[in-house]
Amino acid sequence: MAINLHTRFMGTMIGSALGDAIGERALEITDRNDLLEYINADNELCYTDDTVMSLATAELLVSQGTIDQQLLGDKFRKYYKDEPWRNYGVVTSAVFTIVENEAIEYTTAALRLCDGSGSFGNGAAMRVAPLGLFFHRSHDLYEMAKSAAEITHAHPVGIDGAAVLAKAIAMSLHLNSQRPFAPQVYGARLVEFAETTRLKEKLQLVLKLLASHATMEEAAAQLGTQSSVHESMAFALFCFLTHPHAFVECILCAVSHGGDRGTMGAMVGAMAGAYLGSEAIPPHWQRRLENAQHIETLARELAAHSTL
Repeated sequence: MAINLHTRFMGTMIGSALGDAIGERALEITDRNDLLEYINADNELCYTDDTVMSLATAELLVSQGTIDQQLLGDKFRKYYKDEPWRNYGVVTSAVFTIVENEAIEYTTAALRLCDGSGSFGNGAAMRVAPLGLFFHRSHDLYEMAKSAAEITHAHPVGIDGAAVLAKAIAMSLHLNSQRPFAPQVYGARLVEFAETTRLKEKLQLVLKLLASHATMEEAAAQLGTQSSVHESMAFALFCFLTHPHAFVECILCAVSHGGDRGTMGAMVGAMAGAYLGSEAIPPHWQRRLENAQHIETLARELAAHSTL
């Protein structure tokens, strides 16, 4: 069966936004059955800053074909000022405030945070899905992800986490979901792609936990689920590699074990959506997603402007 990359682009963008929206609800509805009941009802599934900045990145890539840090930072900041209630993180908000007050570059502002080392939170990884799609065949994928990340998250681990997730999405696009999936091979390629020791060690732990058939609770405890990217991205990856053929289970896994639920949902939704395509996502969920038409349009435009 030929791989339809257009549906994979759609699955990635829709999947990431849904994971974000469902994870946000999981902060209040912690029981799995109650959460499913809410999702499967007629409630609108509203996303957070994770998706807002992902869509902003997609819009820039469609219009510019590359990452212009100042243009992208300005776009992020505009959307933040338009909708500050989208649950923006303290790191991103701080960067915007510094830029607003001092009229300096975003990358300079980002380097002021965390005692001058920059943040290694997951704020860059949560919005990286469009980059993984647009540059899925490019040897410059890491550099493009780095350029987009360091606008707000300048620590090498924060950059590395975003780049590795972009690579995971790019890899997932080209795997045939009708054939056997090899999680150890997939994970090993990400270990090789990563550049920081801290992230490499976490990714290796993911593979060790998979090999030992660890439970979700064990994985969450050992990997961590908080906003540090080497924790939350690693646990999202574990969820995907444990349930690669089941979009719903990927999402529920990522949002049901505490921590930064929305961002882990966004990350695993992007990986699963890229691998399975939009057909694997419940149609009712897609219909209830906030701004779904705009997200679908951007996915089509990304596909049209990238090299399929």
